[in-house]
Amino acid sequence: MSSSAIREITIAHSPDSDDAFMFYGLATNKIRVPGYKFSHTLTDIETLNRKAMNEAFYDVTAISFHAYPYLQDNYALMACGGSVGDGYGPMIVAPKKLTTDEVKKVKIAVPGTLTTAYLALKLFAPDVETATIPFDEIIPRVAGGEFEAGLIIHEGQLTYGNSGLHKILDLGQWWRDETNGLPLPLGGNAIRRSLGSDVMKTTTQALRDSIQHALDNREAALQYAMQFARDLDTSLANRFVGMYVNERTLNYGDDGREAIKKLLELGYERGIIPHKAKVDFID
Repeated sequence: MSSSAIREITIAHSPDSDDAFMFYGLATNKIRVPGYKFSHTLTDIETLNRKAMNEAFYDVTAISFHAYPYLQDNYALMACGGSVGDGYGPMIVAPKKLTTDEVKKVKIAVPGTLTTAYLALKLFAPDVETATIPFDEIIPRVAGGEFEAGLIIHEGQLTYGNSGLHKILDLGQWWRDETNGLPLPLGGNAIRRSLGSDVMKTTTQALRDSIQHALDNREAALQYAMQFARDLDTSLANRFVGMYVNERTLNYGDDGREAIKKLLELGYERGIIPHKAKVDFID
């Protein structure tokens, strides 16, 4: 095959340890697909949501499930590569202990209005006032007294206590109680429909192989992912990666797929999302 026939697939994901772990096989060429070249861009999730929505820019992009209805005309969901919280997820934290009723009355710092964390927050507290700030500034600015509470994602879920903050509510737990045990789907990977069916399927399989490779070669994959593990030592990074890269990342499972549909349906019914979701998976 001549180099001109090589198909380049652009992949974008957020620069955190769980995403880096699942893309390890592809990023280091441990997983190769004849005739394909994969190039990687790392950007925070809210930027990726908006780029997918406004420009359909990357062939494969990490997205928040909340953002999917806004970009579903151009993208389908890959059936693998998702981060799903099984009874855990984004948390509301505060410098002092608040009741869940009290926290609904304060302004909460959030990491972006297209994040699934924000959608879950609005399902929990429809009238809550929020301010959007970069996700990695939420803990220091809440701890510093600028906000009475913050909504945290990523590694902050394991480290907020180091800044003297209290957990007020874990939205993954709340969601499980609300839905008779469903997991909370947070982030997934979307693939551009214009690639066509064959390329979409081949690329999805390549990602599944990459995730499997990381799970089979955990130590090497974790070592690679550590460069993106903000403020985590190896054992905490291992724990964080285990929370969000596991069997469900290879396959959402029936309840995982049901949870994605339910989350987006509720968002639409309650007026948080203006578009009815048409969820289709590329297996």
